[in-house]
Amino acid sequence: MAKKEKKKETTGEMLRSLGYALLIALVFRSLAYEPFHIPSGSMQNTLQVGDYIFVSKLSYGYSRYSFPFGIDWFEGRKFFSAPERGDIVVFRLPTNPKVDYIKRLIGLPGDRVQMRDGRLYINGERVKVTPGGTVAMGDADDDAAPRALELTEYLPGGRSHAMLDTRSPNIDASSGFDTDNTPEYTVPEDHYFMMGDNRDHSQDSRFLREVGFVPVENLVGRAEVIAVSFKGGVPLWKFWQWPNALRNDRWFTSLDDK
Repeated sequence: MAKKEKKKETTGEMLRSLGYALLIALVFRSLAYEPFHIPSGSMQNTLQVGDYIFVSKLSYGYSRYSFPFGIDWFEGRKFFSAPERGDIVVFRLPTNPKVDYIKRLIGLPGDRVQMRDGRLYINGERVKVTPGGTVAMGDADDDAAPRALELTEYLPGGRSHAMLDTRSPNIDASSGFDTDNTPEYTVPEDHYFMMGDNRDHSQDSRFLREVGFVPVENLVGRAEVIAVSFKGGVPLWKFWQWPNALRNDRWFTSLDDK
């Protein structure tokens, strides 16, 4: 009889320990860092399909979208710290807050943002770019992948980043919208203008009906580091495919200067 009591106590302790571990993981994910998987090429060449990144929720403070299921515990943001131009930001899609997007912050509140002939203008000034070489729009070892010109873009404030440009007419097939020649957008108060680094293959704030200006409340966090990366979009659970899919040069890569 005594042995059974001891077994029950041991099982109970194990379940409590598991519960504590899950609670700690949930709190860490909600308040500190959350992992995200990159499913599309809209942020190439900075982020590749198959990158697994960590996003800091400490960076911008907390809103209801900082927590699982978007529980509306309070309005606005608490402990807010404003994002900076050039940050790589995960946010909830304004038109469908159940969906996470990741883009680069281009326009701050009050900025005027426009694309003219494929070049970015902020507050009437053309943003400087310098050309580099051509790169594959996909895995670097895929000879069949289409190629694009890699440019370095220098944003106001001094930050720079790589971007891709196909230098071809960029007309959205469904709407006929020319994303290389846009109206001038004025960013509202408490909103931000986001764009992908793969400028010709990114649905971002230029598409007002689909994305539009991102409210400060929708910010989830700032992308900090690429933890692991697998080419071909291999998911983590397919561990038997890891040896042929690893991108060793991208593991533990900081995004601070990207």
